[in-house]
Amino acid sequence: MKKVLFLICGCLFVFSCNEKETKNSNTLEVKDSLKSSSFQMYEMSEMAALMEQMYAYNLQLKEQILNQETLGTYPKSFDRLHSAELTDASDRDAFFNEQAYLFIDAQKAIYEAEDPKKQFNSMVNQCLECHTKKCGGPIPRIKKLIIP
Repeated sequence: MKKVLFLICGCLFVFSCNEKETKNSNTLEVKDSLKSSSFQMYEMSEMAALMEQMYAYNLQLKEQILNQETLGTYPKSFDRLHSAELTDASDRDAFFNEQAYLFIDAQKAIYEAEDPKKQFNSMVNQCLECHTKKCGGPIPRIKKLIIP
């Protein structure tokens, strides 16, 4: 009886070790496949990075307007809108160039306006006008800039 019990325990031990080896080899196979995959991190284009910078700046500008603080001056870095590399170079067409000038004019006007809130919303609407026809993805975010 002891021999049978010893044999059963021995078999269970051998089979349980065998399963662990299988699991470990499967884990190694997954790790190897991840190493060999062609996973690539998304890199923003120069224009996308500029747009993110403009959004963050205008979010702060909105707060300054709401708090009736001094607004400072127009950020010259926004002028790169005319030259920044786009994600898709074919998007830089006459419409884009015209909208870029209109946006910059609207942004500059905020600092000279008697009613900066109204002019700020005008600038936001200029963003929306362009993004309605080109790259509509950020529209919900842009709408959050509007000062009620």
